[in-house]
Amino acid sequence: LLKLESANPGGSVKDRIALHMIRQAEARGELQPGGTIVECTSGNTGAGLCLVAAALGYRSLIVIPDKMSQEKIDTMRAFGAEVVIAPSNVPSGHPEHYLQVAERIAAETPGGWWADQFHNLDNPEAHYRSTGPELWRQCEGHLDAFVAGCGTGGTITGTGRYLRERNPEVLVVGVDPPGSVYEPYWRTGVLEEAGSYAVEGVGEDEIPGTWDRAVITGYEVVEDEVSFELARRLTERTGVFTGGSAGMALAAALRVARGLPESARV
Repeated sequence: LLKLESANPGGSVKDRIALHMIRQAEARGELQPGGTIVECTSGNTGAGLCLVAAALGYRSLIVIPDKMSQEKIDTMRAFGAEVVIAPSNVPSGHPEHYLQVAERIAAETPGGWWADQFHNLDNPEAHYRSTGPELWRQCEGHLDAFVAGCGTGGTITGTGRYLRERNPEVLVVGVDPPGSVYEPYWRTGVLEEAGSYAVEGVGEDEIPGTWDRAVITGYEVVEDEVSFELARRLTERTGVFTGGSAGMALAAALRVARGLPESARV
């Protein structure tokens, strides 16, 4: 089964965390009327934040790595966001890394609020409150495995935690491109040096605070060419138009499904 988060207003699963993080920041007084929402993103969270910012009357400023598609940049600018392009070939912790740039801009901007999706625990909480319960209800309590890519780790952590509270036997399988640090760290507990990969919106060069290693029961590593090929096949055969990260998740889900009984639901 595929859960089509592309049907959300901003086009991705990240709309869920955008709305929840903003509402929680408002409730805590961190984001005031007339304020500026600042975030670093590979695209989807940025689009969600820009959409919510436009609807609620906030200014938005998005920092995005230079390897991301022009379509993502154009989309965020269409929502009225100011977009800052950061280099993608700098290591985590470097002053020009997109995370450090966003943190600095938020601190220097009057009324600025940094969404900080990589460490904001409202991120996985959004999925614990919405995505997990929806899946459980839609599957009528019959779900054997949940497979998802990891960008911030929020989707798989929040959703997986909810599902395993309902049934500890549910498999929660993360998906990673080669070069990301998630799978090696999940397997060994050792943080390896990150490599490069082409698929967007998944994988990471450091371990964020929103990812919980203990929730995940398994990992699949999917090569870029397989991810893109599966995304194209999905569109050609079903009319479901997705990006490479969804192709990556689908490739992993098919691997998981082949190892389970025919009656299993993935």
